[in-house]
Amino acid sequence: MIVAIDGPAGAGKSSIARQVAQELKFDFLDTGALYRAVTLATIRAQVDFDDTPALVQVAREVDLQWDGDTILLNGDDVSSEIRSPTVTDAIRYLADEPQIRRQLSAQQQRIAAGRDIVTEGRDQGAEVFPEAECKFFLTASPEERARRRVEQLKSEGRHMSFEQVLAAQNKRDLEDESRPVGRLRAAHDAIVLNTDGMTPEEVLAWVLDRIREKMEKRQTQ
Repeated sequence: MIVAIDGPAGAGKSSIARQVAQELKFDFLDTGALYRAVTLATIRAQVDFDDTPALVQVAREVDLQWDGDTILLNGDDVSSEIRSPTVTDAIRYLADEPQIRRQLSAQQQRIAAGRDIVTEGRDQGAEVFPEAECKFFLTASPEERARRRVEQLKSEGRHMSFEQVLAAQNKRDLEDESRPVGRLRAAHDAIVLNTDGMTPEEVLAWVLDRIREKMEKRQTQ
């Protein structure tokens, strides 16, 4: 079974997706890590980020292996290195290129084949896994998402005003919804949940209930 959880930044989809996978003992597919790994491969190959054909060639030829939280790039464990600021700053050059997204979508589909898996992102249910049996789109009001982000930053010892966070978030929302490929949107058959006023525990329980209902129906068919 494939469970796809999409939604805007700050909606809590990443943490919920990981917890769902843990609760159900499904694998968790960190799609962002795959993009980061290809970005790192591009940096290592010293490819110019303006050279689209060369970027596509790297994405086509790179050997990515994924197992839980471990990402192997051409046999090298890069699970920590892909989180570096250098990679974070450069990932945008690859994420919006249609040919690269096609390559990595195929990688994700290969990884998920024959597995019980939970995946999250912007377009997992609509584009990458349109056949997923469970599709969710978690959202919340811009103000609620910004408030959560402010609290998260505080817990990490970082401080930004609510107004700064909200402005940055609104800018990212517009960019994500306007992307030429992989734009943020709910699949036509996704279950949409507005999480305003809900605790993370309540969201997790709600999502798990919907998945278990689907699993029970499948067993009786």
